[in-house]
Amino acid sequence: MSVMNGHMINAGGRLVSLRQPQVMGILNLTPDSFYAGSRKQTEQEIAQRANQIVAEGGSMIDVGAFSTRPGAAPVSEEEEMERLRRGLAIVRREQPDAVLSVDTFRPDVARMAVEEYGVAIINDVSGGNPEGEFGGTEQKESAYRAWGEDDVPPIFAMAARLGVPYILMSSRPNLMSILQECAAKAQLLHSLGVKDIIIDPGFGFGKTLEENYAIMAGLEQLGALDLPLLVGVSRKSMVTRLLDCATDEALNGTTALHTMALMKGAAILRVHDVRQAAECVRIVGQTCK
Repeated sequence: MSVMNGHMINAGGRLVSLRQPQVMGILNLTPDSFYAGSRKQTEQEIAQRANQIVAEGGSMIDVGAFSTRPGAAPVSEEEEMERLRRGLAIVRREQPDAVLSVDTFRPDVARMAVEEYGVAIINDVSGGNPEGEFGGTEQKESAYRAWGEDDVPPIFAMAARLGVPYILMSSRPNLMSILQECAAKAQLLHSLGVKDIIIDPGFGFGKTLEENYAIMAGLEQLGALDLPLLVGVSRKSMVTRLLDCATDEALNGTTALHTMALMKGAAILRVHDVRQAAECVRIVGQTCK
């Protein structure tokens, strides 16, 4: 199966082709992200991580300051902004030409990142939910509510105002419900003027182990949306629980899933281990010409 697709996104005035899948490196500014190796706190650590992502083949850097790990301490909007301002300034200094994504569900945080630091993509793991529900075991029904043009999620309106690509994640537990939710929300986003929408099926969010693997098995079905697909499985519990291993032992399982995802149409891999993911892209691309 070919991994090639014709999608292209406008990232900060730069047209980025997804004909060859891209690698998005994770840079966490949080002290408590689920994978300790991804936490970057000091100026030196942040600078080294930004440079590492680019040197190892990453074309995008996803910067986050709010941990979505189950049980993570809540972070105020002010603290999230403070962390991001400090981190984004360092990343911009080190990699001024990098395509940056901000991992947030808060409209004003997204606006600050785009307007002050030229961030090109909004990565919203809440799927537009203003309460920041991430699909945990106590997922509220409001996170699954239907939205309409007279009741627009604030982050949708902000993405439209800023004119940037928006990553739409789903916490739904199966392919049919993901398709239904993303089709409706994508239509709403388009109606607001958001031109570039990227679909994230939300591996690890609101899903059991079995549901995660069922979605991976049928991942190519999401191609019916005719939107680029982002896959984020890096070192997640769907690897560690199945293989009974620690997070820092989950690279091999992650690489296996990345290979499957690419063969099923993934356009962007969001990863901790950039070099290994970039190698996956090259190898799968060579075999699926």
